[in-house]
Amino acid sequence: MARIISNTSPLIALSKIHQLHLLWELYDQVFISEAVYQEIMASADEQSSGKAEVDQAVQDKNINIYKVQDQLLVNSLYGKLHKGELETIVGGRELNADFVLIDEKAARQTAKNFFLTIIGSIGILRIAKREGKIEYVKPYMDFLIAEGYRISQPIYHMVLEAEKEL
Repeated sequence: MARIISNTSPLIALSKIHQLHLLWELYDQVFISEAVYQEIMASADEQSSGKAEVDQAVQDKNINIYKVQDQLLVNSLYGKLHKGELETIVGGRELNADFVLIDEKAARQTAKNFFLTIIGSIGILRIAKREGKIEYVKPYMDFLIAEGYRISQPIYHMVLEAEKEL
């Protein structure tokens, strides 16, 4: 049974491209921490990316909210990363999650230090393509870049080459 726990920005990215559903289509259990849920719900703008989609997914039980037990560890690391990132990492460890969905570089490095298996938004799209759930990765990456999402040129080209979309 494959489990994944997600940080905030991948949820927003996948919502922007209308592909949040890929998480529960690709994984048996999808989790977000309480802090991640609060970060998304805190937006004053009802139309902000991810808010309605994540709330609906939680209501439909496609996404489970996880209460991180080791708040002492979260608090001891606070300042280096945001609370949502820290709860995602600590929650991933507590849940023995198969994957931790994080896009930010510093948070990814911290997750690696905890020996967690990291995947990013682009990785989700690549798996979805292999599983036949989407046809191409490039249009989604291009849209995210146009929306201000940072994807480095080396990563962009590596993904397009690997996916034979050049």
